[in-house]
Amino acid sequence: MLDVKETNLLISRAKSGDNAAKEKLLAENSNLIKSIVRRYLNKGVEYDDLYQLASMGLLKAINGFNESYGVRFSTYAVPMIAGEIKRFMRDDGSIKVSRAIKAEAKAINKFIEEYAAANGSAPSVKAIAERFCMPESQVVFTMGSSCMPLSLSAQGEYKDEKTGELVDRLPSEDRQEDMIDVLQLKTAIEGLDERDRKVIMLRYFRDMTQSEVAAFLGVSQVQVSRIESRILGTFRKQLTV
Repeated sequence: MLDVKETNLLISRAKSGDNAAKEKLLAENSNLIKSIVRRYLNKGVEYDDLYQLASMGLLKAINGFNESYGVRFSTYAVPMIAGEIKRFMRDDGSIKVSRAIKAEAKAINKFIEEYAAANGSAPSVKAIAERFCMPESQVVFTMGSSCMPLSLSAQGEYKDEKTGELVDRLPSEDRQEDMIDVLQLKTAIEGLDERDRKVIMLRYFRDMTQSEVAAFLGVSQVQVSRIESRILGTFRKQLTV
């Protein structure tokens, strides 16, 4: 991975129009891009499209980043990348259906038409499931995918309804702030000595209790508690600066 100095140098070159520097930054931050993309999989947008959107977000972060912000570039880039994907999902208006599901829906619709013509009635979901060797629940999902989806920016059903857009009424599981906190914590960890780093890694990235950490490191639980409190206190001060 690039260190802070190398990253800032590449950003400066990229802002000056150096395409090679942009490509280098995209390559070096591919794991960050992928980690954010994974959060939006199975929401109607193809992986390649998500990756392209995330890459655009990273390029915007490159153009907008300034060393004076006092944060690592990766920390600044996370909300920019996630925002680019969320903006597309909001503004695009509808959920995209994958090509494979579209093909299955087309085949099922053709089968329904042929079955109805031959038998005088539409086939049951069970019959369709047996014909295509898939669970009945998948048949229902696939058939439903061909229906016109609602726009996330759609208003209420009635003209005088004042409920805002559909996206505002959907429950959110966005953990973007948690991701930013983790990135900031990882940045802070890099400046710790070996014992302090082990305490934080075991406590917050291995989910061990203070007693378990103490036994692992061969120190008392009280020592672990003091080390943890000191580090977190310093970390909070850094966030408020």
